Amino acid sequence: MKYMLIIYGNQELWESLPADQMSTLVRETDALWTELRRTGEFVGAYGVANQEDAKVIRTEGGVPAITDGPYLEAKEYIGSFAVIDVDSEARAYEIAAANPASRLVGVEVRPLMHEACEEM
Repeated sequence: MKYMLIIYGNQELWESLPADQMSTLVRETDALWTELRRTGEFVGAYGVANQEDAKVIRTEGGVPAITDGPYLEAKEYIGSFAVIDVDSEARAYEIAAANPASRLVGVEVRPLMHEACEEM
């Protein structure tokens, strides 16, 4: 089953980390992804671009309306996400806990329902 791991960001936290601690965090995360590639459990991981560049598109009456945002009243935001393909929910939790970001910010685990395809 596939799961999305949502790694939260917190700009104040990231800016407060010493450079060596941030380097260690990145190195440990890369090592985790490398190990999951080796086991065949890694599908992909992506950082999310700057929050201020996000747009929301809502279609009303057939006309798309594009607005800035979302602007949430929270310090945490989606900083990156990964998709894994594992045998059990317990394994997904184990991988989320092994993610170095779980020591600093939350790592949310969400099961993915199905892959979109042309023929359903």
